Amino acid sequence: MAIITGLILFLFSIALFVAHILCCLWAYRDCKRRGKSSEYALLVLLAILFFPLAGLIVYMVIRND
Repeated sequence: MAIITGLILFLFSIALFVAHILCCLWAYRDCKRRGKSSEYALLVLLAILFFPLAGLIVYMVIRND
């Protein structure tokens, strides 16, 4: 039973990691598509990479100019 629980937790953590990386890539591409500079897009990418929830919320607020 412990092995199954561990496997489920491992797969869940992998799924969260993949979702996090996809959110980072989406934000970077969204910045580039909106005509922002590469430096700005990289800054957004790093902010969401290091501060996942807060970075994504801040980006969603400031992206609507």
